[in-house]
Amino acid sequence: MERFEGRTAVVTGAGSGIGRGLALGFGDVGMKVAVIDIDEDAAAAVAGELEARGAEALSLASDVTSAESLAAAAKEVAARFGGTQLLCANAGVMLSLGPLTEKSESDWEYVFSVNLFGVVKTVTAFLPQLRAAGEAHIVNTASLGGIAAVPKIPIGVYVASKYACVGYSECLRAELAPENIGVSVLCPGMVASDLYRTSMSHRPGRFGGPQELAPPMPADTAGQVEQAGVPPGAMRAEEVGPIVVQAVRENRLHIFTHAEAGRLAEKRFEAIRADVEATARGGA
Repeated sequence: MERFEGRTAVVTGAGSGIGRGLALGFGDVGMKVAVIDIDEDAAAAVAGELEARGAEALSLASDVTSAESLAAAAKEVAARFGGTQLLCANAGVMLSLGPLTEKSESDWEYVFSVNLFGVVKTVTAFLPQLRAAGEAHIVNTASLGGIAAVPKIPIGVYVASKYACVGYSECLRAELAPENIGVSVLCPGMVASDLYRTSMSHRPGRFGGPQELAPPMPADTAGQVEQAGVPPGAMRAEEVGPIVVQAVRENRLHIFTHAEAGRLAEKRFEAIRADVEATARGGA
């Protein structure tokens, strides 16, 4: 997808963080932007930013765990802008740090309902518009944690959901390529955002309701992050938009925000290679 000006981008989870950065980036290249967030006021604020920069914008409140809510949002986007050519299924949540074995069933359901099934439901809701466009693109937001797990950082539920998002996106790309719909999966490293706070404060009642905020990353864990090879230094969310615009132009499958991400991927595949070689030595 090389042409952006005058076309429509839809971004979920666009009221803050990476979603806001994506929305601003698409507006800066002349796109009309539908800003969707579970927080209506946050979505309206970002739409206001876009309009102040000269872009046409629409703000909508929608819950990505609800197919009905997303269908209503898709209908409004079609009515206002005539359709969608670029879809960013970006909404995501995380939990406070802690072992997998200490997370509740509602914790697992909450994270997967947003980070995986929310992506699937978003794509399903907007796919008819993307197909009607003739040329379109989907960007699903996963995480660098969806490429390589770092056991020292106890965010296993989040990592599991992001691994699933990467796998879904890779398969979806192969399926939609014959229809001239590109698919990319965004795997950001550390990006400044309000993800932890919003994940806790906007947690729906059916998943346990809003949670008390605890420090998302204690000081001793911060050192472990650096030792594990995770890209250091939080990138500004506004820097992510231009990275994604260029990746969509090039129809890249994996989109990374930090070049150092390669070190983590290499460590994972070196471990896989060693296990394969061990199997070969065993005569299997």
